Amino acid sequence: MRHSGSPLLIVAGAGSGKTRVLSHRIAYLLAMGRAHHGGILAITFTNKAAAEMRERIEALVGDVAKRMWISTFHSSCVRILRREAASVGLNSNFSIYDSADTLRLVTLVAKGLDLDPKRFTPKSIQHKISALKNELIDEESYASSANYSDPFEQAVAEVYKGYAQRMRQANAMDFDDLIAQTVYMFRAFPGVADYYRRRFRHVLVDEYQDTNHAQYALVREIVGITQDPSDDGETIPLAELTVVGDSDQSIYAFRGADVRNIVEFENDYPNARTILLEQNYRSTQTILSAANAVISRNPDRPDKKLWTAEGDGEPIVGYVGENEHEEARFIAEEIDRLQDEDGLLPGDVAIFYRTNAQSRSIEEILMRVGLPYKVVGGTRFYERKEIKDALAYLRVLVNQDDVVNLRRILNEPKRRIGDRAEYAVAALAERERMSFMAALRRADEAPGLATRSMNAVNGFVKLIDDLAEVADGSGPSAALEAVLEQTGYLAQLRLSNDPQDESRVENLAELVAVVREYEQDNPEGTLGDFLEQVSLVADADQIPDAPEGSAAEVEQAVAEAKRLGVVTLMTLHTAKGLEFPVVFLTGMEQGIFPHQRSATDPKELAEERRLAYVGLTRARKRLYITRSEVRSMWGQSQYNPVSQFVGEVPSELIKWKREGASGPVWSGGAAIGGNNRFSGSYWGAGTASGDDTGRGLPTRSATVVGRVQPQKEVLAVAVGDKVNHTSFGNGTVLSVEGAGDKTVAKVSFDIGEKRLLLRYAPLTKTG
Repeated sequence: MRHSGSPLLIVAGAGSGKTRVLSHRIAYLLAMGRAHHGGILAITFTNKAAAEMRERIEALVGDVAKRMWISTFHSSCVRILRREAASVGLNSNFSIYDSADTLRLVTLVAKGLDLDPKRFTPKSIQHKISALKNELIDEESYASSANYSDPFEQAVAEVYKGYAQRMRQANAMDFDDLIAQTVYMFRAFPGVADYYRRRFRHVLVDEYQDTNHAQYALVREIVGITQDPSDDGETIPLAELTVVGDSDQSIYAFRGADVRNIVEFENDYPNARTILLEQNYRSTQTILSAANAVISRNPDRPDKKLWTAEGDGEPIVGYVGENEHEEARFIAEEIDRLQDEDGLLPGDVAIFYRTNAQSRSIEEILMRVGLPYKVVGGTRFYERKEIKDALAYLRVLVNQDDVVNLRRILNEPKRRIGDRAEYAVAALAERERMSFMAALRRADEAPGLATRSMNAVNGFVKLIDDLAEVADGSGPSAALEAVLEQTGYLAQLRLSNDPQDESRVENLAELVAVVREYEQDNPEGTLGDFLEQVSLVADADQIPDAPEGSAAEVEQAVAEAKRLGVVTLMTLHTAKGLEFPVVFLTGMEQGIFPHQRSATDPKELAEERRLAYVGLTRARKRLYITRSEVRSMWGQSQYNPVSQFVGEVPSELIKWKREGASGPVWSGGAAIGGNNRFSGSYWGAGTASGDDTGRGLPTRSATVVGRVQPQKEVLAVAVGDKVNHTSFGNGTVLSVEGAGDKTVAKVSFDIGEKRLLLRYAPLTKTG
């Protein structure tokens, strides 16, 4: 098939060989003399993809490929901006700030504005500024349109302005600037734009469905638009434009990707031609039929059906575990069986999950049975920052001389105890040869400690003492819940606008579930016993992580996992662009996948369905779909119905090894079933209208993410009351102080006097 002239959209389904198509189109243009190597601009999203494309083109046309512009969006813009720096008021040697650099600068600017870091977290502001730049909204435009009655918008407007000023002073750009400033430059300096339009006569863009607004605008500016001589209103690009992508694999909306860029391509370029690539060279027809059935439910998409010449293959295997541990156990046993019976290698297997928090139970079982694995594109459960922070608090409650963990949490979350104050206390501890905690208690003796810092230190010491009372008078889970709430750690994450913080809240929910489970299995276990077990589990976690970051790093980590012959674990978002002989799609439950956010948002649900399509089409030979009947979250058992995506797969394609007991199902937007333990604190009363798109789901409360559990009523006691404690036995109340959640009672037991925070103490009145 040949094409020339008008814009071309190649809708390349999963596994249809889009990189090969792009490479051969470029080679064809060169071979036919329709293009000069200097007049071709090929844009990809990752350096690895660019290198792969260059290698393929070089194999087709020789060394001339080395002189072509084949690069990422950011690399292309850097090259242009270096050359045209004077046009945007920069020196050509400008610095490029990475995410860590920009966060430090945002933090510095926010601190200079005296913004409360708990209320306006630097990460939330950083994320918002990035989103604004991706929408081509500069600091002045945002300042003039922000809603100043909204404290967060006002904070962003002020920080954005200061941040932009500091960046100019530093002769620096962040990654978002590279694209936005190039677009601004093209629009402000027509002569500069015209130079690149005349140079690049052929523009080719890979993964077009993942472009955000700024990237979309950049392509439009480079291609150029002119009015048709017939003056009939039709716009004609100056350069030949070819874009390749698949709207069904657009899963990065949280990064700013806009699926409309590819869906509405023919509206943007009215004389465009669209070609569908529907033959898949990766998966069996059974797997493709399942993927087709799921994605076909999405509205406003080009109609295409993947097919293969490779035959039907094995049926999809389904399994329903009684809980997440049984689900994980089945996966481990099935991998072991495939090794024994089919000669399968662990390196051929990938386990996907919707959220990072789900990996914990899977990791635990794999370690227990001795199956080596590697977590790709993320951090192992016990190595995640929020988990390490929470455990650090618990370790300090058990051992206040633990200086490493104490200094880790001293200003986490931010409580105005800066480095200078920490060093002053450390100096006191060294001078007086006392522990760091003892020095904190004598902070008034620390040299050079400001009054504000001293007050913050005193507040921290009191916080630790209050939490220690909870830990002493109750179990590990109550101690953890008190830490998450009373430190403000959980509240800070809940208030954040950074989407990654939602995942961190889910991870903390999983940690609460871990502690609850430990208490059930070890009724006599103490907080110290739990921490010892965690240390042993985490210490066994020896396979190094893949670095978080680029797709190239992810692919490198996957290749390493295959070389080592270990099972690969990753989120579905990380899995895009990869393939494995055997894939396990886990946690296929409503509220888990699709994620709870999609319950009332059709756009969110459509993206979740695209994510399911991506997951299904990663499998080459064998596909497993698993879920749990009961899953622990914040220490409570959640009875989640089967994912609607499973119901959308034709039943004849799935062979169930265990279907599970009859339980709650979606019916008219309500969860029904004899064991349903959802309460008003987890689910809202509203429902959406039921229909076959799956939007008729119960509306999950906006506060479900991060809610520890329904808070119990504080026991009302008075001096002289007789009480019973589950661990300390019978006692008598000696005094009561505080009010509400902060009520503390001093109680005399046979083992001695105890001060108990009544909200958490397992105490009952006996007289």
